[in-house]
Formats: sequence, C-alpha cells, structure tokens
Amino acid sequence: MRKINIFDTTLRDGEQSAGVNLNLQEKLEIARQLERLKVDIIEAGFPAASKGDFQSVKQIAETIKHGSVTGLSRSVQSDIDTAWEALKGGAEPRLHLFIATSPIHMAHKLRMTPEQVIEAAVSSVKYAKRYFPIVQWSAEDACRSELPFLAEIVAKVIEAGASVINIPDTVGYITPKEYGEIFDFLRKNVPNIEKISLSAHCHDDLGMAVANSLAAIEHGATQIEGTINGIGERAGNAALEEVAVALYIRKDYYKAETGLNLQEIKRTSNLVSKLTGMTLPANKAIVGKNAFAHESGIHQDGVLKEKTTYEIISPELVGVQSNSMVLGKHSGRHALRNRVVELGYTLSEAEINKLFVRFKELADKKKDITDDDLVALIFEEKFDLFKEFYQLSSIQVQYGTNQIPTAVVVLMDGQGNEIQEAATGAGSVESLYNTLERCFKTEVKLLDYRIESVSGGRDALAQVFVKVRVNEMETSGRGTAQDVLEASAKAYINAVNRVFMIEKMREENQKVVIKN
Repeated sequence: MRKINIFDTTLRDGEQSAGVNLNLQEKLEIARQLERLKVDIIEAGFPAASKGDFQSVKQIAETIKHGSVTGLSRSVQSDIDTAWEALKGGAEPRLHLFIATSPIHMAHKLRMTPEQVIEAAVSSVKYAKRYFPIVQWSAEDACRSELPFLAEIVAKVIEAGASVINIPDTVGYITPKEYGEIFDFLRKNVPNIEKISLSAHCHDDLGMAVANSLAAIEHGATQIEGTINGIGERAGNAALEEVAVALYIRKDYYKAETGLNLQEIKRTSNLVSKLTGMTLPANKAIVGKNAFAHESGIHQDGVLKEKTTYEIISPELVGVQSNSMVLGKHSGRHALRNRVVELGYTLSEAEINKLFVRFKELADKKKDITDDDLVALIFEEKFDLFKEFYQLSSIQVQYGTNQIPTAVVVLMDGQGNEIQEAATGAGSVESLYNTLERCFKTEVKLLDYRIESVSGGRDALAQVFVKVRVNEMETSGRGTAQDVLEASAKAYINAVNRVFMIEKMREENQKVVIKN
C-alpha cells in the first residue's frame, strides 16, 4: 500500500472562505485537532501577509509536535525570511513557495516572461533551501499551463532543491482524465522527477476536486492537499475527509492509504464547521447528518437485516457515536473536567471553573446535558475573546400578531458603561437587530442568518450563525442560548465585536488581513 501524505490547508486556503475570520485561539484549537487527526502537514497561514498571520503561524508551529507545520510564501526573499522567523521553532519546518506558470497569469498578473518566471522560481527555491530542510514548490494555475513549459520549470526547481512539487488546479477547471495526464506527462518528461514527491491541490468550482485528487493518486501523486469539509476560496477545496475515506473503503482499487486517524473525522469536521460558521449540508458525504440516515422502507429493511446492504461506511469508522454520555445537575466538577478531556478540548483550570458555572445554570433548566450541549458551552466560554467591546446584559422583546414588534436591549461596553436602546421592526429578530445597531452607532448589514438546535427536545439549546458587513468588512458570528432571541443577539454582537477587534489591531499597527 502506498502512503499518501495529507496536507491540510484549512487554516490558510480554508480561511479564505468569504466571511470566515478565525482568531488565534480558534486557529490553535483547529491545529491541535488536526494533530489528533494525524494530518501530516498543516499549512498554518501566509506569514508575510500580516503581523496577525505571522503570530498565528509562529504559535501553531511551536505548539504542534507531531507533524510538520508550513506557511505559504511568494517567490520573494522577504516572504521567505518572514516565513523562516515564523516557522523555525517547529518540529519539522517546511516552506510552501509558489509562482504562477499559466500564460494568462504570467502575462496579466505577474507581467513576466516565461524566462523571468523560471529565474524567479529557481532563485527563490535556492534561497529557501538555506533555511528550510523541506521546500515545496507550487506552479499556480498549473492546469492551464503549457505542459512543455511546466515540465521545464519543474525540472529546474527540483535541481534547485525542491522536495515536493505541487500541481494545483487553482481555478477548478480540470477534469480527472486531463489531470491524470498532466501527472503522467511530468513523470515521463522530467528526468529528475523520481527525487521528489508529487502533490495535488484541487479546487471544486466544477464539483470535481475530490475526483481529481483521487485521479492524481492513480497517476503517481503521493500527497493530497485540501481542507476539512472542503471549505475554501469560491466553491472550496477537495474535502480531505472524503479523500481519506474513499482510499480506505476502496483500498482494493487505489492500493493507497493515509495515516489519518479516521475516528477523529467527525469531531474535526464539527469543530471546523462551528468555528467558521459554515454549516454542513445534511447530505454532505462522510460527515453530513444524513450520511448514515435511511428513510426508504426498502433501505431500512435491508440495513436492519445486514448493514452492508446499503451502508458502505460504518458511522463508527469516522467517529459518529450512536450514544453519548449524559451529564445532569448532580454531576460534579470532576465528571465535567473528564468529559471535556474525552471530547478533545484543552481548557485551563480557570476556564473549567467558568464552564462549570454555565453548566450548572443550564442543568437547572435542562434535565440532561448531552455532549453537543457541552461543546456549545465550551465554544461560548473558550472562543468568545471579544468581550472587551460589547457584552449583552439583557433583552426584552414584545411581539404580538396585531402589534409592532419592539425590542429593548441593554449592553455593557468595554469601559463598563451601560447602553440602553429600543427599536421596532417587521419581526422580533429585526427589531432586536435594529436596536443593537443603534447601540453600536455604526451601520451593520446582515448578510446571512441561520439557526439550528444543538440537540433534540423542546429544551434544546439554540445556536445562531450570522454573517454581517461592518465598515466594508465581512465577518461571521455565533451565539448559543436556550432562547432563540438571546442566541440571535449574542451571534450579532459576536460578529460586530470581531470587526472592532480587527480595527483595534490595525490601529496598533498589527494589521490583520481577512483574506490573503
């Protein structure tokens, strides 16, 4: 069985999804979970893009002990120097260099001749090898490049010291047959190709990212790049969980395997979904809530008699648990702490104490606290790092079918001042958000609003995700509460606070860029 390395770019390419804005604590939590998943390489960001990105990459590199952390870099010496400063403390520092090779990119974006592109690529690889033991080189827009030129530049960067050659389908244009032919062409026409590992990085614009990645494996690729849940720029990247499970289930065909701990897939997927605010479609392969549901009577009958009649993947394989531990109001701090550890979260003693207070408050209102409820509480306590701006004190909403919905909100600002406003709207949520906008004294445009229950039952926690635009900046927020309107208010405040945090960092000359 060939070993396929998994290169995860959730924290770099994935964060480029519209409206996704992860803070340092959220990035670290995702990186730790990727380590539990046993990802081979974590692309933590683009160190030269901003001071915020630099700090994130640096801390992730110093935190991850099992696996390699890398950062993206243009073919520019200053980018390489910055990346080294961020990555040198890692267990296995490596660099991901890129330059465009397609005629359209070279002519219109780079405004460089093919000869100049080759010179820049070779010199940057040579310079990077002074610092990094492993240099990965990517031909941006490789799939629309002229194959003889692609073979020429690949041969020269290998000679210059590149260890991994990545062939990205940057715009999601290629088909599986064509993509496989590119790998075959390079293997036949690059004389020193056996010295390196070939990698595939596919985008999903035409819905073929996973199929293209698997085709690359069939044609010699030994590394696959992608993201958890397939998030990323435009239509996203190849979903790594789909690639990994396809290789496992069809190892008879592909004769290849990853080193991933497949039982951590569901937990990783949930973490990324909640922290990015990108809810999974119910029919999403491998991790969607309907992935193992059977409604057809014929299917149900078959599965009851023999699971493999309609179920080629067992839920347990990817970490979907049929039952979970239930805590209640009589559960103590020790039981809570143990369950948090079992769920894979790292909390300090102070965070455990805060969580325990929230847990007891919820247990008085809700008979049973499920794992999903507990995770929702953890997210609210651990990842809401913007409380220095606005905090919700109270809300009151008046609604009736023959009345105009009216909301009264009391907020506390970062200086401890109380802000109270009231407003009306066409509905309860609109009146609430109109009131909050008055409190913020800035225009807020709501782009998306979604609500879901954390678990079943009338007493279930509500989880609200919003996407907003404030001061020409687009970001997302989330909020959890038993009351739908309270959760809605928390989500809105969380999103706006993220924008204010970014603006504060910019004022302190710590520029944070939402999209690289």
